[in-house]
Amino acid sequence: MTPASTASEARRALEAIEHCTRTNLMTAAPSSPLGPRRWLLPLALALAATSTQAEVRLANIFGEHMVLQREQPIRLWGWATPGQTLAVQLAGRQASVRVPADGRWAVRLAALPAGGPHRLIVAGDQRIELKDVLVGDVWLLGGQSNMEWPLSATDTGPQEDGSPQNPQLRHLRVPLRASLQPQADIAPADWAVAEAGKVGSFSAVGYHFARRMQLAQGVPIGLVNTAWGGSHLETWVRQDAALADPELAGAVRALPADVNQFTRLRRQQIEARLQRWQPGLPWTGVDTRRWSEAGDIDIDIDADWPTLQAPQVWESQGLADLDGIVWMRRRIEMSPSQAAGAASLHLAKVDDCDEVWVNGQRVGGQCGYERSRRYEVAPGLLRAGANWIAVRITDTGGGGGFHGDAAAMRLDTPAGAVPLAGTWRARVAEPRVATEPTANDAPTLAHNGLIAPLQGLPLRGVLWYQGESNTGRAAAYAGGFQRLIQDWRGQFQQPQLPFLFVQLASFLPLQDNRLGEGGWAELRDAQAQALKLPHTGMAVAIDVGDANDIHPRNKRTLGDRLAALALHDMGLREAPASGPRLARSEVRGKELWLQFSATAGGLRTARAGEALHGFALSGADRRFFAAQARIDGDHVVLSSPDVPVPVAARYAWVDNPSESNLVAGDGLPAAPFRSDDWALPSQGKRYPE
Repeated sequence: MTPASTASEARRALEAIEHCTRTNLMTAAPSSPLGPRRWLLPLALALAATSTQAEVRLANIFGEHMVLQREQPIRLWGWATPGQTLAVQLAGRQASVRVPADGRWAVRLAALPAGGPHRLIVAGDQRIELKDVLVGDVWLLGGQSNMEWPLSATDTGPQEDGSPQNPQLRHLRVPLRASLQPQADIAPADWAVAEAGKVGSFSAVGYHFARRMQLAQGVPIGLVNTAWGGSHLETWVRQDAALADPELAGAVRALPADVNQFTRLRRQQIEARLQRWQPGLPWTGVDTRRWSEAGDIDIDIDADWPTLQAPQVWESQGLADLDGIVWMRRRIEMSPSQAAGAASLHLAKVDDCDEVWVNGQRVGGQCGYERSRRYEVAPGLLRAGANWIAVRITDTGGGGGFHGDAAAMRLDTPAGAVPLAGTWRARVAEPRVATEPTANDAPTLAHNGLIAPLQGLPLRGVLWYQGESNTGRAAAYAGGFQRLIQDWRGQFQQPQLPFLFVQLASFLPLQDNRLGEGGWAELRDAQAQALKLPHTGMAVAIDVGDANDIHPRNKRTLGDRLAALALHDMGLREAPASGPRLARSEVRGKELWLQFSATAGGLRTARAGEALHGFALSGADRRFFAAQARIDGDHVVLSSPDVPVPVAARYAWVDNPSESNLVAGDGLPAAPFRSDDWALPSQGKRYPE
C-alpha cells in the first residue's frame, strides 16, 4: 500500500466514525424513552465485539489537559492491534500510520504554535478523543525530594493554593516506579489543571518556575514531574550508559532477572545483615509486649540489645536498606526536682511513624518523617532515679529512625532539660522485605521506570534538583552529572536541550562547619562544573537553606531563579541570571585579589552595612583560615594574619554556608567556589560508597 492510499484510507476511517456518531446522535429521539437506546444497544454490542479483536491506545504520557511542545514536530505514540490504519488529527494537522506487527505505532505531526484548547483524535478500529489539549512549553522535572516537594508544604503554600490560578499551567505527576528493565510506558496518570484548591500537590519549584515563565511569555506551560525523594544520581542513568561506565557496570550486570529473584536476594541480604547486627537475637515471631515497659534493677529488658546513635538514621549505622519495625529504648536518671510535675518529651523527627512510652505508659505517636515530635508527660509519670523511654519506630521506605537537630531530642522538666541525643538501645523486631525494587537499589532503576518511557517526547528543557544523596561521593558526581546531562539530551534527540539545576541549599548545624571542608561543599562544586556544558544554568540556594531541615520551605525564590536562567538562555532576558563568578585570582604581597564577572550593578553584601563573610585563605600547607575581606570595584581583597603568604581562597566552602553574603548589585548570590585545584577528600569514593 502506498503512503497516499494509506492516508486516504485513514481519512475515510476518521470521517466515517465522525459521521456515524453525528448521525446516531441526531436520529435518536430524546423525547422517546426508547430513542437513545435504539442505537446505543447495537453500537455497544458492535464495540464489544470489536474490542475483543482490536485495540487502540495512546501512551500514558498523553491525556486530556496535557501540554504538547510548541514549535517542534509533535511526536505521538501508542499501541494498537497490528495491521489497522490509524488516522491522527490535531489542530488541523493530520497524519496516518499502519500499525506494525509488534503493535507499537508512532506518528509525527507538523509543529504548532502555542495555543489551544485543541482536540486530539486517533481513529482506527477504535476511536480516541482527548479534549482540552494545549500547545506550549513542556518542562521535565527531575531529581529528589526538594523537586518533588509539594506546594502545599511550603511557606507560601496555603496562600498560593487559595489564590486565583492560570488554567494554562498543567502538571503531570508521573507515578513512581523503579524497574529492573527499561519500560515502554509510564504507569497511568492524569494531567492536572492549575486550579485554586488543587495546585497544592504540584511540585513547588516547578509551580513557581511556571508562573514566572507564563508572566514573561504568555504561553501554556506543562510540567512532567518525575522527581523521587532520596534518589541517587546513579539511579537516573540510562542502562546502556551505566553498562559503559566501569564504576556502575558491575552493579547493573548483577541485577536480578525478575522481581521474584529480586525479592529472594533482598531477603537473603537483610537476614545476613541482621545476623551481624544483632547476633543471637531473633527478629521474627518475637514477643514484644514487654518492650514498652520500664526497666528493673534486676531485669533489664534491653541489656543485650545493640545500640544506635540518635538523631541519625539507622541506614548509616549498619542497617542499610532496612524497612520495618525497630524498637529503641533509653534509660535516663532524674533528680526529684526534675521528676516533679509535668514534662514535655521532644524526639526531633522520626522517619516514618512512632509510638512512644514513658515508664510503660503510652504518651503518643504519629506518622510523618518531617514532623517534629513533642509529647506531654503527665505529672506523676516520671520518678526520681531511673526512667525509661521506649519508642516503636516503623519505617516504610528510605531512611529510618530519629533525625533532625540533636538539641531537639530532650525531656523538658520543671528543673531543666534532660538531653536525649546520643546512645539508645535498639532491636529490629519486624523487617519488611521489599517485593519490588525502589530507586536506590541499583543504578538505572528510576530511569528504567520513569525516563525511558518518555524518550522521544519533545521538551522545552529539564529542571533538576538533586545531589543531597550523593554528598558522600561528591568528586565522582562532577563527571557523572555531566554525562547524565549529555546522555539525556541524546535520548530526547535534542542536543541543545536546556538543563537548569539548583545547587544544594545550606544544611546542617553551623557549629559543625569545618572551614574549607565538607561533603556538601564538595557536591556544590561538582554541580557547578556542569556549567561548562552549553545551555546549562545553576540556581544558587545557599541563602534559602535551613540548618535543621534538608527541605527549605522557600521554593519561590528557587523557581524564580530557574525561570531567570531559562529566559536568559532563550534570549528573553538581557541581564545575567546568576550571581558573581570568580574570573581570576592574583597574589599581591600578603593579599589575595579575586576578580569577578557577572557583577550586575557591582558587588555588595546581602544586607547593607554588614561585613563581608564566608571567605577563607590558605598557604602552601593547605590549611584554611577565616579571611578578612573587602570589596574593591569588581574585586574582593582577602588577607589573614594566619596566612602571610596566601596561595588559595575558598568561598562558602562549608556544609552550611548560610552566613556567606557576597551578592551582585541585583541581589543574586555568588556561588561557592575555590581558586585551587587540590584533590578533595571525596576523591576516589565511588558507587556504592
